[in-house]
Amino acid sequence: MKTIKFMSHRKLAMSISGLLLALSIYSLATQQLNWGLDFTGGTLVEVHYSDSADLGAIRSTLTTSGYAGAVVVSFGSDRDVMIRLPQGYSDEQGVELLATLQKAFAGDVELRRMEFVGPQVGDELREQGGLAMLLALGLVTLYIAFRFQLKFALGAIAALVHDVILTLGFFSMTGMEFNLTVLAAILAVIGYSINDTIVVFDRIRENFRKLRRTEPEDVLNISVTETLARTLVTSLTTLLVVTALALFGGEMIFGFAISLIVGITVGTYSSIYVASVTALVMGVTQEDLLIPVKEGADQEDIAP
Repeated sequence: MKTIKFMSHRKLAMSISGLLLALSIYSLATQQLNWGLDFTGGTLVEVHYSDSADLGAIRSTLTTSGYAGAVVVSFGSDRDVMIRLPQGYSDEQGVELLATLQKAFAGDVELRRMEFVGPQVGDELREQGGLAMLLALGLVTLYIAFRFQLKFALGAIAALVHDVILTLGFFSMTGMEFNLTVLAAILAVIGYSINDTIVVFDRIRENFRKLRRTEPEDVLNISVTETLARTLVTSLTTLLVVTALALFGGEMIFGFAISLIVGITVGTYSSIYVASVTALVMGVTQEDLLIPVKEGADQEDIAP
């Protein structure tokens, strides 16, 4: 297999990453995220229709009736509908909403559940979600430092931070709703990205020990080339699945699927041009990865 000179393009790749990171951070600082009801609070209404429910007609009815910002999704079956109202709607308006739906539908509409999610719960979810991501990053750092070397750990963390910020920046710039399913997808992206990075690092460590007279840049090129086929097959297969979820999974998991698509794409890129390049910039060498010789090994080798 011909070795691809990935590292020769590292300056261009890092410039692109720096630009995307700057745009993402600027968007997060100015526009922030479009927090969903899980974080901001609001009213959740579940209704059951006696026949198949037309989600488009329900959205149109609610919009014309003054329920601005209502999110309508189906769950369980095509007769069960979940309606999320933003903060500011009272319980009385929730009851009025049911009456509005009954007038617009020829059959029966049954109220199954109606509950209010307070902003305090949303603040707690936001805080706990942030702590979950920080904890995941911290544990990953310890794992990589223990299994490989500190320079690799710094590269892995740089890649993870890169992936998370770009995914959050995408949601900030597009204005898509950021809810608990999207947060779960970002945590999944962290796991996917670190798995891809570890595969590359494992091959780099193996080649550093095998190709002792080869320059570090060439070792990284060889290692990334050898793992490229596995990386592309894994990423493309996963992307096919999440793309199908985005197209046919419905509105409830659309944000989840989109965040996975973005995260897997940037995660595949970062394993090559962020994690590996960071380790190279940190000055990783063959000496960092040599297996330490046990005391007394030399004496045993020369003993009669």
